[in-house]
Amino acid sequence: MPHLSLHDLTLTWPDGRTVLDGVTLDLSPAHHGLVGDNGSGKSTLLRILTGELAPTSGTRLVEGRLAHLPQDPLPEDAATVADVLGVADRLAALRAVESGSVDPDVYDTIGDDWDVEARTTALLGRLGLDRLTLDRDASTLSGGELTLLALAARLLTEPDVLLLDEPTNNLDRPARERLLSVVDEFRGVLVVASHDRELLEHVDAVHEVRDGGVRTFGGDLTAYEAAVAVEREAAERDVRDAESDLRRQKRELAAAQVTLARRNRTAAKAEREKRVPKIVAHGRRMNAEVSAGKLRGEHEGNVEAARDRLSEADARLRDDEPIRVDLPETRVPATRDVVTTDGLVLANGLALDVHVRGPERIGLVGRNGSGKTTLLRTLVGELEPREGEVRLRVPARLLPQRPRLLVPGTSVAENVERLAPTASRQEVRSRLARFGLRGARADQDAGTLSGGERLRATLACLLLAEPAPQLLCLDEPTNDLDMRSVDRLVEALSGYEGALVVVSHDERFLEALGLDRTITT
Repeated sequence: MPHLSLHDLTLTWPDGRTVLDGVTLDLSPAHHGLVGDNGSGKSTLLRILTGELAPTSGTRLVEGRLAHLPQDPLPEDAATVADVLGVADRLAALRAVESGSVDPDVYDTIGDDWDVEARTTALLGRLGLDRLTLDRDASTLSGGELTLLALAARLLTEPDVLLLDEPTNNLDRPARERLLSVVDEFRGVLVVASHDRELLEHVDAVHEVRDGGVRTFGGDLTAYEAAVAVEREAAERDVRDAESDLRRQKRELAAAQVTLARRNRTAAKAEREKRVPKIVAHGRRMNAEVSAGKLRGEHEGNVEAARDRLSEADARLRDDEPIRVDLPETRVPATRDVVTTDGLVLANGLALDVHVRGPERIGLVGRNGSGKTTLLRTLVGELEPREGEVRLRVPARLLPQRPRLLVPGTSVAENVERLAPTASRQEVRSRLARFGLRGARADQDAGTLSGGERLRATLACLLLAEPAPQLLCLDEPTNDLDMRSVDRLVEALSGYEGALVVVSHDERFLEALGLDRTITT
């Protein structure tokens, strides 16, 4: 029977940071959701499950054939659709046999997979990719098409254990429905790391990565969130009780100190006035000091214990610190033309004209491969149109699907300083803190950030760059973000006062942005 398990697994980075600590996880044939805040170790755990990353200690056991769909699934050497699918060599061997070849190496390449072409064609049709020819250049495909194509490549191996990392990124509605169908029909061990609420309603258990451990909740996302809500209420009560206890202990400590001071004054006065023999007065004073020390130590210990209880209760609360953006220099007057086009025909042949005025919020929607990313890149000047003209009248920035703005090997703060050379270090750090990147996180190597942390850092670089962008174009910005981070991104963008053009298949996210209108490509 297919099986995937971890036993007493720990992973510690070379710098001494422990990401996972003593994790034991048993995954039987079912649909398993993997969730966790960005930076919690979710992607690291997934890399261990795939065998890509070896733990510091503990064991990993896999029974059955395993396949893994990463977030960025395009092989570096993939030239054609057949290359992405991993069938190019077998198809070439089949063609050679059809041409009369009797070379033993050709037959070895095919093995028993004589129906590979028929299986491949059928699977592409199932995933809505039947219009793709096997010799098509893979670089011409959209992000959504590449995701489905890479999924097809994994399914062709007929896996018993299937690991999916944010598989709905870049997928339009029809493509998402096909993916959900694949998930529902899979009968082995399926593990899906995702922030997609709809997808997580199709799982049988949710495994949450948090504070170096993994906790399992039975049921789908709704059941998980209900359990978390109960825990949050209990944690909030514990915090209130701990705060009340700390205030009480502080009051008792203060009262004890007043009492002790009064006793000391009385004893000192009696000794000065010689109302009792000197040896008796000295003994009383010594006894009072010992008693005072014990009483003070007892109350101070109670205060410290109350502080510890409060700290423990705080640790059980789930951090919901918002990202705050208040950059007046991004403000655009309502009557100002931001970008206009005339007779625009994109490089992919799509013809449309766009007019953005003032702080408009516009959603770009459409099927995978319809030209949404091409339009964004054309609006900000990264691509030349096939025909027509684009007139961009304000500073603009583009956040692409696969951000490459950050330079690995340099810290987050250094990346921002590179784009905003006139800003002081204190100003850079203050602004980064508003994106939830404070202290050690601002000093962290940009190459070691999680997907969500990388997006926040990239967004910070874009908005803090000079000149500040008055047109912000976002291409699938919720990719790689956990659900709470999506909410934080909405909060951040609510404070942005420039024009906003967003490509996203996340309907809930687009609704939360409060769009003024949508453009369908």
